[in-house]
Amino acid sequence: MKSLQINGQRRQFLPEEMPATLSALLEKLQIGVTTVVAEVDGRIVRPEEFARTEVRDGQTIELIQFMGGG
Repeated sequence: MKSLQINGQRRQFLPEEMPATLSALLEKLQIGVTTVVAEVDGRIVRPEEFARTEVRDGQTIELIQFMGGG
């Protein structure tokens, strides 16, 4: 099994289901790329870098979603 620490929770993936990029992870989690700020291992990742930012076993990822309301 492979795993990622996402927003403080360990998520495990079968090797063949591990997302290869941050974009693929967001798609798997059903999070829109335009509604999220991402940090990978302490580094803020710009939305235009999501598709080329590799996701590797053991990384720590923080995802902050924007929500409308009042």
